Amino acid sequence: QVQLVESGGGLVQAGGSLRLSCAASGRTFSNYAMGWFRQSPGKEREFVATISRSGGSTYYADSVKGRFTISRDNAKNTVYLQMNSLKPEDTAVYYCAAAKLIIDSRRSDEYDYWGQGTQVTVSP
Repeated sequence: QVQLVESGGGLVQAGGSLRLSCAASGRTFSNYAMGWFRQSPGKEREFVATISRSGGSTYYADSVKGRFTISRDNAKNTVYLQMNSLKPEDTAVYYCAAAKLIIDSRRSDEYDYWGQGTQVTVSP
């Protein structure tokens, strides 16, 4: 089992920044690829970003590319999502997820463990 706990969400004005953190416990963190997803009311959960086990490879949704940065610190068992130039359409609950084996990192069903989510609200 892997337990994931997100933090860092909140209310920010458009153009502002937030940094989300996801602390992992349980199994060896570096054995898992990590992803961030988000879900807003009435919409399906959507892929945001993913990072490989070593941190050497990252991939982003087109909607956040150039504004968001995913990173990880395997010594601290933590994955981060730095969000800059936030827009109202970024408003959602953000979830981190862990995957032991992954083929398509954009698919939520490829992830084995999920956090409880943290709310991000961007005001106009």
